[in-house]
Amino acid sequence: MLTLVSALLSLTVYTLTVSAHGYVQDIVVGSTHYTGYLPYSDPYYNPPPQRIVRKIPGNGPVTDLSLIDVQCNGYTDGGQPGSAPAPIFATVAAGSQVHLNWTTWPDSHVGPIITYMAKAPSDITKWQPGNAAVWFKVAESGKTADGKWAATDLLTASNSIYTFTIPPKLAPGQYIIRHEIIALHAAWTYPGAQVYPSCIQVQVTGSGSALPTSGLVSFPGAYTATTPGIVYDAYQNTSAYPIPGPPV
Repeated sequence: MLTLVSALLSLTVYTLTVSAHGYVQDIVVGSTHYTGYLPYSDPYYNPPPQRIVRKIPGNGPVTDLSLIDVQCNGYTDGGQPGSAPAPIFATVAAGSQVHLNWTTWPDSHVGPIITYMAKAPSDITKWQPGNAAVWFKVAESGKTADGKWAATDLLTASNSIYTFTIPPKLAPGQYIIRHEIIALHAAWTYPGAQVYPSCIQVQVTGSGSALPTSGLVSFPGAYTATTPGIVYDAYQNTSAYPIPGPPV
C-alpha cells in the first residue's frame, strides 16, 4: 500500500508539474501598463514586441539552483540560458508602488513571493549581472500565522496581482527588479522547489541616496539545497516557514 500511495503521489506531482505554471504577464507603474514578456507569442513576431521584462523560455520553473537560469528564468539545457537584457525600461519614482499581474496561479503551488533589486552600473539594456553579488531584497511574503500562503491564498485574493513598493530613499538609477514565486508542492527533497523568476527593467527617479552595500546576494548562489526554505515539506510542516534569502 505504501508503494501504491508513493506512486500515486509522484504521479500527482508530475501532473501538476507539467500542467500548471505561470509568469508575470502585466506590470503597472503609476498609470502605465506594460505587457510582460509573452513566451508563447512574442518570439513569433517580426520584429518582436519591445518589453521591459527579460525574455523567458516558457511558463515552466527552474529547479537546478546552480544555473544562471535561476536569475531571470531560462532553459540552459535547451540552449536558452537566462538573463538576456530587454530592449527598454519603465520609469518609476522611488516610494511608488509596482503592481505585478501573474497568470492564473494553481492553488496546489503553495510558496513564498520574493522581490529583489540590483542597480545596473551601466546601460541596463546591455547589462547582465552574471554571478556578481548585487541583489538586495526589497519585499517578501511567505506563510501567514493562520497558514495562508502568499503564492496561492493571498495572490488569488488580490486577483493575481502582487504589489510592492520601491524603497522611498533608494538612489536614482537603472535597476533590475527580480520577482519570483517559489513553489513548494514538491520541495520535500532537492531538487524539488520550483523557482519562477521574472526580471523587470526600470529607471528609478527621486532624490534619495540609499543603496545597500551589505547583505547582497548573487543568482545563482543565494539559494542552495541547504538554504532554509528550499527543502520544505509543505504538506507535513505546520510551523512557520523560513523565507529563503537575506532579510529585507
